[in-house]
Amino acid sequence: MSFAIYPSLEGRSVLVTGGASGIGAEIVKAFAAQGARVGFLDFNQDASAALVDELQGDAQFEICDLRDIDAMRAAIASLRGRIGPVQVLVNNAARDDRHDWREVTPEYWDERYATNLRHMFFAIQSVAPDMIEAGGGSIINMGSNSWWEAGGGFPAYTSAKAAVHGLTRTMARDLGGHRIRVNTVVPGWVMTERQKKLWAKPEALEKHCDRQCLPDLIEPVYLARMVLFLASDDAAMCTANNYMVEAGSI
Repeated sequence: MSFAIYPSLEGRSVLVTGGASGIGAEIVKAFAAQGARVGFLDFNQDASAALVDELQGDAQFEICDLRDIDAMRAAIASLRGRIGPVQVLVNNAARDDRHDWREVTPEYWDERYATNLRHMFFAIQSVAPDMIEAGGGSIINMGSNSWWEAGGGFPAYTSAKAAVHGLTRTMARDLGGHRIRVNTVVPGWVMTERQKKLWAKPEALEKHCDRQCLPDLIEPVYLARMVLFLASDDAAMCTANNYMVEAGSI
């Protein structure tokens, strides 16, 4: 495949949450290839170090648990000192652990929201002043096709992911006067190593491909390409919206 180069991304400072593996790692690689100054947050030390080694140092990382907001704020501050004031935020981190609705406790529900939603708002809160001072920026929140398709088996996850769209639209309004754009990217079933290991069994894949308009499985690189577009000046008039990368499954 021949992919686009976005001159506006060269030298731009980019923060990616959950950047050590899966879709997040592909996003980090894509920005690094554009010549951006990339920093990412993750809780996996080994995977983070391996990715930076693969990129030959063309990315920076901090280890933190995004459920700990104070730790996340400190990690962002540390990365800011190395990549500069943040101009692009990609709120990517999430975990789609399955759970039976009959077994969900209030504590588990709160933990799922802390894992899949809460940190997105506080990351925005942390970097928006950088973007305001710069006269603009781009915030990209990762949603999910799961609730659009009425997927079952993980109600706390789908509820949190549905809420991402409300967060996107209200922050697009609140920050738009500063020329800060806020959008949601909606992945379909993306073939990360985690998905392949846990859930991408032949019968499930066949059923899902039948639901898609396109016959091919979705690779993480296609999510990264949409994120690059929304971060670039090419998307200067795109905000408060959903951008689907789900092969027509919704």
